[in-house]
Amino acid sequence: MFTKIKFFFKQYPNQYWLMTVGVIVSTMGGSMVWPFMLIYASEKLNLQLSAAAMLISIYAATGLFASLLAGALADKIGRKAVMVFSLAMTGLSYFLLMKADTYPEFVALMILIGFSNPLYQVGADAMLADMIPSEKRSDAYSINRIANNAAFALGPAVGGFLASTSYTLAFYAATSGFLTYSALMLVFAKETLQKNPKPVSLEEVEAAVTLNQDGFLNILKDKSYMAFTLLMGIGLTAPTMLWVLMPVYAKTNFNINEALYGWIPTTNAIMCVFLQYAVTQITRKHHTLPVTAIGMFIYAVSVGSVALMTNFWGFLLSMVILTFGELTIVPTASKYVADISPAHLRGRYMSVYWFGWGLARTLSPLIGGYLNDAFSPQAIWIGGLALGLISSIGIFALASASKTKAAPLLADN
Repeated sequence: MFTKIKFFFKQYPNQYWLMTVGVIVSTMGGSMVWPFMLIYASEKLNLQLSAAAMLISIYAATGLFASLLAGALADKIGRKAVMVFSLAMTGLSYFLLMKADTYPEFVALMILIGFSNPLYQVGADAMLADMIPSEKRSDAYSINRIANNAAFALGPAVGGFLASTSYTLAFYAATSGFLTYSALMLVFAKETLQKNPKPVSLEEVEAAVTLNQDGFLNILKDKSYMAFTLLMGIGLTAPTMLWVLMPVYAKTNFNINEALYGWIPTTNAIMCVFLQYAVTQITRKHHTLPVTAIGMFIYAVSVGSVALMTNFWGFLLSMVILTFGELTIVPTASKYVADISPAHLRGRYMSVYWFGWGLARTLSPLIGGYLNDAFSPQAIWIGGLALGLISSIGIFALASASKTKAAPLLADN
């Protein structure tokens, strides 16, 4: 048994495990606060839902810009630098949020967090792709997500308990987590960016011939990839609505407080810890785009189901359904982007991919707030269902129209 465990850890470099530990530390702290951020801002500033939701949209809109800048920075100055800077800035921002008392202060700090988060995500994805060969990337992304969700399993439950009395300790935990991970990366991590990488596969050789090294203009010419990014952005608006707006929706309309609601995101995390690897072993045997479309369909169903729920167990069921979509789509989509991107543009490809996530995070609070105020609270979830279905159908069509479908995730093994 010990030999098998040792062999498992030896399959990946030490720096990969350093990142995994760091993710656990930072996520545990951050997840004590972020699921309840909309409630915190609404109550502290006495805001209506649309005004509070605007803060999340400001955060996400800033992330759209930062996601593009992050790729260029990760490819120019290195993955490590942007990751260390991002983690430190995020930790400081959480500390200042604890002391913020006005709407402009909240706006400024949402901008800081929105700017810093994509820097880490793009840098980390690129660093992982640098260190891990293609045939092991699917498992590596899955293990990283398992670690992330193991931390997230504890964070919201503890954070919800703390938030029901005082948010102060939760904010201190978030600050400590991000600053600790930043220090670990600064001291122990090595830069993985190669200034003049050589293509290591036929696919990368062909991509290097087709694309120049001039950056995003070349990626814009990849029409299939840009369509994929747009469809992802549209579809991810649905689950983002659930994550951002359901806590407020449940508390305002059904009197479900933070202490009880905290078990809903915790359930998501526990499922990811115990089911992610098993689900990946199934999805990795199939073409990436159809698998992504199926995951998006599950997302749509989960969000639409919220309109039918009226109590804690109903909202928990919606989260369980959403989690199966998450287990299906997230590692698969990351693997797809990592495999189709040439090494010298990988950071930019990742940043364009995360631009789609940022687009969803920007639009979902605005769309949800509008549907809530103009129609009814239940309209939020009907709108999310429609957007998810549009995305799912579009990705299926993209897979069918592609002359060369993405290879099964098992093909490199």
